Amino acid sequence: MTTTAQETTAHATSSTGAGTTPAGTPRYEAARDHLWGHFTRQSVYEPTSSGGQGANVPVIVKGDGAYIWDAEGRKYLDGLAGLFTVQVGHGREELAQAAAKQAKELAFFPIWSYAHPSAIDLAERLAAYAPGDLNRVFFTTGGGEAVESAWKLAKHYFKLQGKPGKHKVISRAIAYHGTPQGALSITGIPELKEMFEPLVPGAFRVPNTNIYRAHDDLRDDPKKFGRWAADRIGEAIEFEGPDTVAAVFLEPVQNAGGCFPPPPGYFERVREICDEYDVLLVSDETICAFGRIGEIFACRDFDYQPDIITCAKGMTSGYSPIGAMIASDKLFEPYKHGTTAFPHGYTFGGHPVSAAVAMANLDIFEREGLTDHVHQNAPAFRATLEKLKDLPIVGDVRGEGFFYGIELVKDKATRETFNEDESERMLRGFLSKALFDAGLYCRADDRGDPVVQLSPPLIIGPTEFDAIEGMLRDVLTRAWDML
Repeated sequence: MTTTAQETTAHATSSTGAGTTPAGTPRYEAARDHLWGHFTRQSVYEPTSSGGQGANVPVIVKGDGAYIWDAEGRKYLDGLAGLFTVQVGHGREELAQAAAKQAKELAFFPIWSYAHPSAIDLAERLAAYAPGDLNRVFFTTGGGEAVESAWKLAKHYFKLQGKPGKHKVISRAIAYHGTPQGALSITGIPELKEMFEPLVPGAFRVPNTNIYRAHDDLRDDPKKFGRWAADRIGEAIEFEGPDTVAAVFLEPVQNAGGCFPPPPGYFERVREICDEYDVLLVSDETICAFGRIGEIFACRDFDYQPDIITCAKGMTSGYSPIGAMIASDKLFEPYKHGTTAFPHGYTFGGHPVSAAVAMANLDIFEREGLTDHVHQNAPAFRATLEKLKDLPIVGDVRGEGFFYGIELVKDKATRETFNEDESERMLRGFLSKALFDAGLYCRADDRGDPVVQLSPPLIIGPTEFDAIEGMLRDVLTRAWDML
């Protein structure tokens, strides 16, 4: 009997899991030998000193809706939307078709003194979604680049205003803003920075809005806590000197540390402080934009007006890479005259294919009412997750929209957290793998106190909420029992 090429490929895939590369190498081996994973401990996959093989890199081969499948055929609920990204779910054919159509017409052209229709159309659409006079869209290929662009714009803008000393930035403790040298300087996670120092000078930190870890006299009064946290920004500006500070970078809901929402009145007070000291307010919405909290831009959810929005991820639901810095008319004004230009850009910024995919993605948002869906279902998602608070290991459940963090503690009464060894053993040694094995892809994180983070596709509802709670309950119960 003759074996077809298709049958041979199918047999190879079933017998080797992830299949083989075009060179004939089993993909698990090729991944181990050649693929350098981001933020990944590669030693997990290396042969052990005792002759053991090492673990296989999990290979994800398919996505459909809120679910993904690995190379062994196992199905998982995508509780992190890939990486806070796949808002409309996996397997949307119309997004693939939009990419193919654009690639056939114009696969690539830069927006360096030129333009193309998809970038023009997307810029207009983003400006319409943005609040106030944020009408100027500077495209990048990701969120870190957008943050980098925003700091550079802030510095250049104030030089053009005759205030060259205003170059410093304020951000919050534990906050993550990206990996480029400038964005990493703004990031408030010391262990991500120390090996790359010296970084760009001029970045300073203030307390974040983790009310669960606030002082006793602030914990029970969110408005008072919000005023306290916001005033620390004014205090930092005063300490550094208002004539040296250019911008404040804040996420609407801070990601790192486990989803810290803003207390009541927080952003209102921050806006007042920025106006008082002539400092730009940058809303870093790399994660929070495009329905993650509810609105297309989360600053609308919390009713504040930034000078700049940085965004990426959900703009295309991850189907193609793109990011943007969206600036106010005031910031663009100096560039409308004479020979002044912003000497900054990226080869793939505003890529035609990515921009076309973003337009199609936003069509889905509007056609399916995804922002309304998040607003309507967020209370049920929160209530379902809060059931976990009956577990001794769950100290806090916090977040907004479809974005939550579950903080894990050793003692609920005292809020005592885990030491470094316990956190290492529980999060990396048990929880991450146990959650994945249970069928839930999410994140166990200890950039701050130990948390489990959830950020699922925006298309899910009560059935998936219950499934997530059930899987978490089982794994967290076992985690407590092993301590």
